[in-house]
Amino acid sequence: MYGLKTCDTCRKARKALESAGREVDFTDLREMDDLPKRLPVWIEKVGADRLLNKASTTWRNLPEGEKAMAQDRTGYRALLQANPALIKRPVIVDGDAIYAGWKSDVQNALGV
Repeated sequence: MYGLKTCDTCRKARKALESAGREVDFTDLREMDDLPKRLPVWIEKVGADRLLNKASTTWRNLPEGEKAMAQDRTGYRALLQANPALIKRPVIVDGDAIYAGWKSDVQNALGV
């Protein structure tokens, strides 16, 4: 599981997964050295629209020029890399499957 240590949603997801008997290896997005390598895979598997958290305070506070970076693939990755708080949390890797967020569809897919 990838998220932010201070994220309430990440804490809820982690607790629910552990309560369901799942082992959770948590990594803070802000401390990831390999985020640039993982982002293209996450984008491909999850989809750009689902991975970018446009409801976040971080997104709302970005200048319009930086928001415009989300329009093309290279700029999109650079934007998420520079602002890990823009990534929908948590990102959960379960075998070959990758999920972003903690809505009922993700919980059901993970059997929680």
